[in-house]
Amino acid sequence: MSKVTPLAPEAFHRALEEFRRMRWRRELSIDEIGSPQRIAPHSLAIAGELRDDERTVSSGRLILLHDPQGNDAWHGTFRLVTYARAEVDLEMVADPLLPEVAWSWFEDALSAHGCDATQLAGTVTASYGRSFGEMAGDADTAEVELRSSWTPLLDDHHPLTPHLLAWQELLGLVAGEPPLPAGVSMLAPR
Repeated sequence: MSKVTPLAPEAFHRALEEFRRMRWRRELSIDEIGSPQRIAPHSLAIAGELRDDERTVSSGRLILLHDPQGNDAWHGTFRLVTYARAEVDLEMVADPLLPEVAWSWFEDALSAHGCDATQLAGTVTASYGRSFGEMAGDADTAEVELRSSWTPLLDDHHPLTPHLLAWQELLGLVAGEPPLPAGVSMLAPR
């Protein structure tokens, strides 16, 4: 669960309130999960699964870290850490540009939602799997996974919500869904 004490700073309580008020798209299920206990004095972590009618199309985690004393590596008092993962077409995983494209999805999502952020860092992994032996009949699989972290500028004039919206959009982008305009939900297929 989240690591929050009654003495947590007001800035962290504001961020928690934004998490609680966030209106996630209806195809996205969110659960609070255990958060890191040693990286920062205050933290919150969520896991999300974006589903179509039949299956999970992408999944990910988002962790909010807060150290009121600041962290030299973060260049700030907050840090967001995430990963987003989805299956992709077999041809796509072999494309040498996939890592650059996936990273651009992350940067574009932050930009599209007006996120004020610095210290962006991360990796993109494209993997291909083929089954053998007793599992030889299973279909080949291909997956892209983006792991990233960034320092959000959070204060009275720069809320957390744009970062949450960007993460939500990232889960859709890795699943191959185009970004949705603000306030629009994807219609379920018939």
